[in-house]
Amino acid sequence: MVTMRALDKKLFRDIRRLWAQALAIAAVLSVGVMIMVMAFGTQRSLTETRDTFYDRARFADIWSSAARAPKTLVEEIAAIPGVARVEARISQFAVLDLPDMSDPAMAQILSIPASGEPVMNALIVKEGRLPGFGRRDEVVVNEAFALAHDYGPGDGFSVTLNGQKREVRITGVVLSPEFIYTIGPGSIMPDDERFGILWMAEDVIAAAFNLSGAFNSVTLSVTRGTDLEPVRDDLEALLKPYGGTGSYARDQQVSNAFLDGELEQLDVMARIVPPIFLVVSAFLVNMVLGRLIQLEREQIGLLKALGYSTGEIAAHYLKLSLGIGAIGVVIGWLMGLAASQAMASVYVEYFHFPYLVFVQRPSVYVIGAAAGLLAALVGAMMAVRRVVGLSPAVAMSPPAPTRFRRGLFDRLIQVMRPQQPTMMILRAIGRWPLRAALTSLGISISAAIIVAGLFMFDSFDELLDVAFVQANRQDAILEFAIERPEAVLDAVENLPGVMRAEGSLSIPVRLHHGHLTRTIGIEAARPGNDLVRVFDGDDRVEVAPEHGLVLAKRLADHLDADIGDILEVEFLQEGDTRYRVPITGTVAQFFGLSAYMDMETASGILGHMPRLSLANVEIDDARREELFEAVKASPAISGITYMSEVRRGFDETIAESAGITLTVYTFMAALIAIGVVYNSARIQLSERARELASLRILGFTKGEVSYILLGELFILTLVAIPVGLVMGYGMAAGMVESFKSDLYALPLIVTDTTYWRAAGVVAGATIVSALIVRRRIDRMDLVAVMKTRE
Repeated sequence: MVTMRALDKKLFRDIRRLWAQALAIAAVLSVGVMIMVMAFGTQRSLTETRDTFYDRARFADIWSSAARAPKTLVEEIAAIPGVARVEARISQFAVLDLPDMSDPAMAQILSIPASGEPVMNALIVKEGRLPGFGRRDEVVVNEAFALAHDYGPGDGFSVTLNGQKREVRITGVVLSPEFIYTIGPGSIMPDDERFGILWMAEDVIAAAFNLSGAFNSVTLSVTRGTDLEPVRDDLEALLKPYGGTGSYARDQQVSNAFLDGELEQLDVMARIVPPIFLVVSAFLVNMVLGRLIQLEREQIGLLKALGYSTGEIAAHYLKLSLGIGAIGVVIGWLMGLAASQAMASVYVEYFHFPYLVFVQRPSVYVIGAAAGLLAALVGAMMAVRRVVGLSPAVAMSPPAPTRFRRGLFDRLIQVMRPQQPTMMILRAIGRWPLRAALTSLGISISAAIIVAGLFMFDSFDELLDVAFVQANRQDAILEFAIERPEAVLDAVENLPGVMRAEGSLSIPVRLHHGHLTRTIGIEAARPGNDLVRVFDGDDRVEVAPEHGLVLAKRLADHLDADIGDILEVEFLQEGDTRYRVPITGTVAQFFGLSAYMDMETASGILGHMPRLSLANVEIDDARREELFEAVKASPAISGITYMSEVRRGFDETIAESAGITLTVYTFMAALIAIGVVYNSARIQLSERARELASLRILGFTKGEVSYILLGELFILTLVAIPVGLVMGYGMAAGMVESFKSDLYALPLIVTDTTYWRAAGVVAGATIVSALIVRRRIDRMDLVAVMKTRE
């Protein structure tokens, strides 16, 4: 007991003496634990919130649509094996005339059954009530749209239904599991001001669109364990005679797919970032303890001579590392818990969930603690094993001088003929190359984190340039309620303010290549159109479909197809015939999985005159208000997307997150750099205090002594920065691959600004650490240091 008490007293004295270095190590380790707890905790909470909401709101499993199907078909759909519930409904798009906006807005309008409550995708009423049956002027709106306009029950606006403009009044504000993330046609980000979801009584919307006794949208839920593919096949077969457009499951439902993407990104963060901090922590523990043990060789030998066993001495130093690790783990737990709660609350508000199910699994904290303590323990074991096995006599003797041989580095120094202080720095690096390399590697990781964290903003700039300048050059997109002949472009060009109009047709198809299939929409347009171009985002060139198909590269990869391969194209609304069409090109695109075809080729296959589903227009901005009024009054137009507003929304979203992201990654990178540089400098000061004091006595100035001690770290930092920038580029490339999905893909772009920012953060952190240590050098008691034995 006496033995352990004495060593424990030494343990507490060591922690108190090394508090600054211990805190620096604990801070780095705590960030790794914090990110692990935060990311997994947020992911778990968001998943539980989603699953609870989906379950309580009876979120559907399968969606499909048709041109016009009779309600008698519902019984046949319900009879499909595995189907638990069926809900037939009406879904249409409409233009809104809002009193607080001059721009026309757009809405998707869905029907509420006569029973007053949807069988699936239940509406959670936040304010007011649902519309009454037969009430032509009553609607409920989604919460995001209501908040964007400060609308509530009793407020009203105008909506154009199938060419008829009518005044409606809001009776309620609701949430729906289908629209936790609401994106309108032609948009890439939510724009809650200009796109909303409206629900009306089924009889009212059916009468407006001539769909009484019919439906054009259907949702299904299946029994647990049911294979979705056979159900989807049977559903499509039933709807095909009525203009069915195929079906899709939850993973392709837009709102849910974006949420899944966020969850995947949290998973990537939890699995990639914490190990970086834990590895750095292990390195720092090894560096500090390794040099501490070397400085305490004599004490270790004395303890062994007094009867302390090797195991007891090793346990003492391991407990020191675990003490530092425990401090980091506790700090990481507390920060992770707070960050997890904050992030989960932000996500719930961003995705418009009605509540938060905050879940913290003890296993995450246990794993975080185990990882943090293991990192500290591994670093300590690597340091302890080198000394504690020495015999008392050897341990109490000064270490044998290291054998140095003149190598290439010494010859380079001789050729360079630097001044004496610089020569001392270079020789220290050359004679302890492994130590120098590890220190430089630790510093380089901080630069890599900055690059990996901020490259996304460079990628977004490229993405926006391609999406809104190079490929999509129209000012607005006009959506038609039904497909129109090409002659409609003449009417569009006669609208006030429209200087040019080009049309395109979206055709629902299923592509087949061997056993692989994909249901998408082909965009068919005239070859001469240049407001919207089939544009390759990588090579920045236009790719013409000619007499075949141009596919997005990610879509081609899904189908395991390449240029020259033949695909079988099944036009979902045009019978069961499959047409063999060659792939004439592939393009790198950042949004969606797209396919393109020449209008003449598509019309020839389909056997009818060219038709259009939308018009891309160039607008005279001076007559913008006139155009908006004309669009609101036009019965043929079901919606308008103003491209400048889409980009503005995207820019605002990026700007909101840019400052936070920059601060977080700068903090993490600076923490690593300070941890490595400060600990290295403090250890070197402890090791070389007598040497530096001797130089001061011999006449070296404080600046020269500081230069000798800190110059090595500055050189290692200069070497580390370019290495870290290369590492950061590699990490960014890995993140780009991990983020790829059917919805979007980021280009790998890293600008000089990001590289300079990373270099500046690392250099700044190094300078701050050096200045802290410089104060200790200036205050060094030369007499006391010289009295210290080697």
